[in-house]
Amino acid sequence: MTVKVKICGINTKESLEAAILGGADAIGFVFFSRSPRALNLHEAARLAVEVPKKILRVGLIVDMTDIEILELVKTVPLDLLQLHGEETPERTAQIGQVVGLPLIKAIKVADMSDITAACKYKNHVDWILFDAKPPEQFPNALPGGNAISFNWNWLANKDLTYPWILSGGLNVQNIREAINISGATFLDVSSGVESRVGKKNINLITDFLGCVKQL
Repeated sequence: MTVKVKICGINTKESLEAAILGGADAIGFVFFSRSPRALNLHEAARLAVEVPKKILRVGLIVDMTDIEILELVKTVPLDLLQLHGEETPERTAQIGQVVGLPLIKAIKVADMSDITAACKYKNHVDWILFDAKPPEQFPNALPGGNAISFNWNWLANKDLTYPWILSGGLNVQNIREAINISGATFLDVSSGVESRVGKKNINLITDFLGCVKQL
């Protein structure tokens, strides 16, 4: 089984090079000012032009306005947008019409009902990404990259009729189990390849990608 990997939250040339050399299928750039992984548009543009064409360049956004989105895609060469906010299906469809790019919609998962409800987005996006919903005791948690996983068994018995991505708390120690249980063929990792929040670790990136290749 071929498993694809997106390394999200890339914000340095060194981490980008590690992801490229390791064989990442997609690179994620974060455009959410509260995130320690955030880039401004010009920083992201300088990194994005270094990405080979075979690797997807993904822009992670959180509840941006149309004006902000258009400025982003005008400045930064991107292949997809990842919506990681509270975008409704209607707003998601509107964004797709505005930018004309493929979309990923992140769904925050607290229980199985969140996975069931995700089908509302399937006609408006190219992938649905399942990430763990931060517990209520973490009111300042980021929209993603919190090193928290959800119960992968909730995906095991779901016959999903759309492309999907597994995210949330993935690392070298648990990716084999995560894939075996959930059946995921596309993984998204951020905190699992960091030495501290927002600081990508080149060795961890290399190890994660190498481990997936060996599956």
